[in-house]
Amino acid sequence: MRNFIFIFTFIFLITSCKKQQSKLIFKKYDETAELETQQNHEKKRMKFKLIQSKYLDMNEVFKPFQEDLAYFSEENYINLKPLILEQDIPTLQKSIKEGKLTYEKLTLFYLYRIRKFESDSTKSLNAIIALNPNVVKEAREKDKNLELPSSDYSVYGMPILLKDNINTKEMPTTAGAIALERNFTKTDAFIVDKLKENGALILGKVNLSEWAYFFCSGCPLGYSAIGGQTLNPYGRKMFETGGSSAGSAVAVAANYAVAAVGTETSGSITSPSSQNSVVGLKPTIGVLSRTGIVPISSTLDTPGPMTKNVVDTAILLNAMKGFDETDSASKNLKEEYVQNGFRSKFKGKKVGVLKPLLTDSIYLISIEKLKKVGVEVVEITPSEISFKGFITLLNIDMKHDLPKYLKHNANKSLYIKNVKEIIAFNKKDSLLRAPYGQQLFEGIVKDTTTLKQLEVVKQHLNSEGKKYLQPLEEEKLDAILSINNYHSGIAAVANHPTFTVPMGYKESGEPISLTFIGAPFSERKLLEIGYAFEQLTKIRRMPKNYQ
Repeated sequence: MRNFIFIFTFIFLITSCKKQQSKLIFKKYDETAELETQQNHEKKRMKFKLIQSKYLDMNEVFKPFQEDLAYFSEENYINLKPLILEQDIPTLQKSIKEGKLTYEKLTLFYLYRIRKFESDSTKSLNAIIALNPNVVKEAREKDKNLELPSSDYSVYGMPILLKDNINTKEMPTTAGAIALERNFTKTDAFIVDKLKENGALILGKVNLSEWAYFFCSGCPLGYSAIGGQTLNPYGRKMFETGGSSAGSAVAVAANYAVAAVGTETSGSITSPSSQNSVVGLKPTIGVLSRTGIVPISSTLDTPGPMTKNVVDTAILLNAMKGFDETDSASKNLKEEYVQNGFRSKFKGKKVGVLKPLLTDSIYLISIEKLKKVGVEVVEITPSEISFKGFITLLNIDMKHDLPKYLKHNANKSLYIKNVKEIIAFNKKDSLLRAPYGQQLFEGIVKDTTTLKQLEVVKQHLNSEGKKYLQPLEEEKLDAILSINNYHSGIAAVANHPTFTVPMGYKESGEPISLTFIGAPFSERKLLEIGYAFEQLTKIRRMPKNYQ
């Protein structure tokens, strides 16, 4: 009898322990008062209708990690902070080689940190949509590999987050839309394949402006029906996150991962990178593959790296590159973006500054700093151009490109096949699926522009964009300097890369960035200039409440 009681008590204690472990960490809260206050915000897009996701249960997202995190304490977390927070990839790799850190501990640190902040209703950023359930196991396998990467400039074992419009086999790819909630794909996106080939750990998927912000008109940046409202760590509910790669930028700024991947059609990397004081590169179309990425426009879309520093941007870009025969725009480039590192020297550099922007005090201060270190500065009065037809380009490209993705790269069981069917699906429960409307999707359906007419629009926009950026060639400039995503649309239609690097903070604390616009396929040159500027200013600082 005593043995029976002992066994029963033991089982009871084990069960209680497990129940304790599985207690709800993430709890929904009443956001009524919060939303009422938000209606006083001066910006219309910041007058949120909701903040928390009505769809996502983060307790379920973290379920695979309950046991691992049960043995990772606050003390472990605090001890690892100096080794991990704000450190670049070469530094992390060096710490691992020296035995101060492991890939498993690095991964657990980020999982713990995400849970710590995202479960706090006063600090949650709604940046995460999904986590790779196998990532801790994969990290352990990296640690078992006795042949560590020969170079510290490697993504091997580095936990990376992906914007949730990029296909991954381990997690659904939703583009933030409930219509794609079950979009489990059989294959990874091409760039994810390349990351894995180079040893990267895919940590999870991040929130975004739903359908990459070509869905609702004038709605909040960083909102999706799946993930809720992404918030800016430099000013929760004060500053916009930028979009559409809001979760990528927010997660990097808050040190939720080593780095993230975003996508851009027109400003969707440069905008959130600038708003969250991170480094973001929108490459020339053709540098990185788009296969397996939910599209807006096959003319303008590209993925790109989003990181805390320029070196990591180069490393991540290098890890994703490769010729993709299934992407008609893909180029077989031999460029090594991290070879021989970078020099923090401006010798012989010549840049163009835009006269209309010289009224911005932070931009002007940055220009003066560049002049003092010997950069030749040419003031430019840009040509007047017409941007007529830009929305038409996006409309018609998405009308044709999205059905192709749904047919060839999405889960075959999805019952939606085109934009019109998605609109109808959303109307069945618009409060959940489209609380801000779906005006842009409706505009796609109404647009009757033919493919022949579209070619004329593309040629016009490309010509106008090149006219605006003509001084690059005429003045033999290394780059034209802009602010944030002010000229991202122009660079996009002209097929020029843009590279944004933190430039400072406004009096309010809102980040602002310097954006370098280069000639097509000049990514290495932009990285060199960006690195020199970063080392000159060393302006980036962590968000105060996320240290």
